[in-house]
Amino acid sequence: MTAAPPRKRLHSATRLLHAGAPALRDGAGPVNVPVVRTSTVRFENTAAQADHHHRRTAGERVASYGRHGLDTHRALEDAVVGLEGGHRAFLTPSGLSAITLVLLALLSPGDHALVADGVYAPLRRVDSTLLQRLGITVEYFSPTHDDLASRLRPNTRLLYLESPSSLLYEVLDVPALSAVARDHGVTVATDNTWSGGWFHQPLALGANISIQAATKYISGHSDLMQGVVVVDSPALAAKLSTAYEALGLTIGADDAYLALRGLRTLPVRLAQHQRNATAVAEFLQQQPQVSRVFYPALPTDPGHALWKRDFSGASGLVSFEFRHATPAAANAFVDALRLFGIGASWGGYESLALAAQPERLREHRQWTGDAPVVRLHIGLEEPQDLIADLAQAFADAAPAL
Repeated sequence: MTAAPPRKRLHSATRLLHAGAPALRDGAGPVNVPVVRTSTVRFENTAAQADHHHRRTAGERVASYGRHGLDTHRALEDAVVGLEGGHRAFLTPSGLSAITLVLLALLSPGDHALVADGVYAPLRRVDSTLLQRLGITVEYFSPTHDDLASRLRPNTRLLYLESPSSLLYEVLDVPALSAVARDHGVTVATDNTWSGGWFHQPLALGANISIQAATKYISGHSDLMQGVVVVDSPALAAKLSTAYEALGLTIGADDAYLALRGLRTLPVRLAQHQRNATAVAEFLQQQPQVSRVFYPALPTDPGHALWKRDFSGASGLVSFEFRHATPAAANAFVDALRLFGIGASWGGYESLALAAQPERLREHRQWTGDAPVVRLHIGLEEPQDLIADLAQAFADAAPAL
């Protein structure tokens, strides 16, 4: 008998659509996982209760209390693990809580962590208000200017990256940095929010932990706050699980449901974000008021070659530096926009604009300018309408620019 041909591996978009789907029972079932809300888990008897407790203590994903999550949470965890290509996912109430979980789970008093200088700025507040008080040393470095190996110490336990970086989108050589860290027994964590986990898989490139603010592209609709941490091994899962339990972290079932709903359309949304953002970035390059556009998909971007090698696409974030302007002029430009909201978040369907704070820019070694920078999130509107809005804002703010 001729052997059956091997089953063809499904494409990523297909796997994402089906990940965490509910099983059929009695020949039928819902397309979407139901929202299972509970604070209490009931058991058939004390033996069943003890069995669940022991299984959970051993690392199995079973619930003995509502905080541990049930069907809706499990479905989202499974889908995100499939998205990132990891071993296990942990759901947290925000992106910052996901970052804090990783730092507290892996660092102890006396430990040293190396952190890329272009990371999400609130991490520095976690350092100054919490980690320093606990006797943990965080050192900020430029991954593209500093020699990583020379920065490592005997007590270095964590290398923390973000690629592309916050605000200026500096693309890091994650495989090379991870290889150096691995040679020294250092765990590598990276913030992967910019790509939504769709355009970039850092775990496949050598990182051990991928962090996302699911508030952004996973949600896609600006209607929830959530973070997610994906680890690559049972050993790391055990470490994070201990801290996760101790901190009492959890999310509501409704938010898990909304994030799972957002995941189903992540590929098509991000494809449109990229098309729109590329059109806007190319427009900005032609404006006399603009000295530089920060967008890795542009051939002129310094990180373009690394982006082409390690990414399959670009998100909707575009920043640009004015040629000659004051902060007040940059604010006047932002205020003149009509289709762009003014807001600190991003990743939803709507376009947003924000004048970057100079002190945040100065944290990046990459930053050598002195003119204001505006960050745009390019949403799902018709790109020509967004370009027309930007053009009228440049014209309206021309006296100040």
